[in-house]
Amino acid sequence: MARRKAGEAGTQAGEPAARADKAQRGIQSVEVGGRLLAALAAARAPMPLAALAEAAQLAPAQAHAYLVSLTRLGVIKRDHLSGRYEPGPLSLQLGMLHLEQDAAWRAAQPRVDALAQASGFSVAISIAGPQGPTIVRYVPASAPLHVNLHVGTVMALDATATGRVFCAFQPPALWQPLWRAQQPGATESDLAAFSARLGEIRARGIERSIDTPSPAVSSLSVPVLDAAGVLRLVLTLVGSTGAIDVDWRGAAAQALLAAAADIGAALRDEQGRPA
Repeated sequence: MARRKAGEAGTQAGEPAARADKAQRGIQSVEVGGRLLAALAAARAPMPLAALAEAAQLAPAQAHAYLVSLTRLGVIKRDHLSGRYEPGPLSLQLGMLHLEQDAAWRAAQPRVDALAQASGFSVAISIAGPQGPTIVRYVPASAPLHVNLHVGTVMALDATATGRVFCAFQPPALWQPLWRAQQPGATESDLAAFSARLGEIRARGIERSIDTPSPAVSSLSVPVLDAAGVLRLVLTLVGSTGAIDVDWRGAAAQALLAAAADIGAALRDEQGRPA
């Protein structure tokens, strides 16, 4: 009898673990579809079926079946001219939903619109992405500006004011691998020189680019930090060289710094509210 009770107890003890294991089981087909989505996101460009299947480690026929379902859902769409697959409207909606839940993003929207209107220059909001600072909002200037900036643009770390601010206010472990990938052949001396430049940017709190990387276009960039000093956004004011004043103490710099400070204050206020 005692042995039977011990066995019963063992069975009962094992039941919660078994139930937990069962509850954690997912649907394999959904996870396989997720591999296709992850491959497309990593590529950051529309992909043909063969390349997408290879990146997801699937046979083309198997990948095609999943892509049909993902297309029906609107997660992926297929360009009828090129035949390549790209993110669909549902992916965009999910991405925007993710951004809209971010307190820094919410605080920035009205202030960025006001800055663009008051200054007459373009304003970009960038956040940390897997390949570097990525534009998630771009308010164009009232006057035409010949520059290829749009939502989704990844800013170069070394060549842009946005990229340098991104590095200056992030731990080296987060930006150095990206920097090395963008600077093939760079030496340790190059890295040391770049790091020294980042120290100057941190001390100054603002960075600029003049005629680079686009000729006749200049910019100013500043960080938006939360209460813990963590970089949440980079704001960049962009204008035609000669039209935009890039002096450290000029009107454009002061307006940009004021906007960033206002966003930071609103963010800290929201973070301080009880849940």
